[in-house]
Amino acid sequence: MRKIITTTMITLDGIMQAPGASKEDASEGFKYGGWMVGWDEEADKITDKIQAEPFDLLFGRKTYDIFAGYWPKHEDEPHWGKPYSKAKKYVVSHKPTTLSWDNSELITGDVVEEIKKLKNSDGPDLWVWGSSNLIQTLLKNNFVDRMHLWTFPITIGTGKKLFAEGTQPERFKLVEGKITSTGIIFTTYEPSEPLTSI
Repeated sequence: MRKIITTTMITLDGIMQAPGASKEDASEGFKYGGWMVGWDEEADKITDKIQAEPFDLLFGRKTYDIFAGYWPKHEDEPHWGKPYSKAKKYVVSHKPTTLSWDNSELITGDVVEEIKKLKNSDGPDLWVWGSSNLIQTLLKNNFVDRMHLWTFPITIGTGKKLFAEGTQPERFKLVEGKITSTGIIFTTYEPSEPLTSI
């Protein structure tokens, strides 16, 4: 069985929308894209260690389109481009769509059942980047085995949140935590037990 591992860049107030660029995701009038600041060599070393093991990618369609529009043109970039190029990409969409990135496969129809089959298949762990809508489905169905949260020292006040309508009451255990000199907090959590009462 594969693990599903989410990696999310979030603000202090829990926003995950468009960390990388101003036009990355302007849906619902979001105007603060590109808020990810303070990334440096120290952050690269942390992420290189995390990405050292083989992985496949599991995307929502919007995040896939963003990645597919950029990373195939930067396949030689050592920290992200090479691992992404090598990985198999699974794309969850509720309607048929054309996949332009090499080694990509569409997941559609009963997506919950198809993700369950994929999770139970043989292969490397499945990494989810961004994909705010997909993450709600994964959380709602208890599919997430590990969460990497990369928290940046900034607040925005509006935008798509990681813990939204799919969130279940649950306890998490901290697996690892580091903080960079620029204030980025890298934490890794795993579900511990359902939360039935306080």
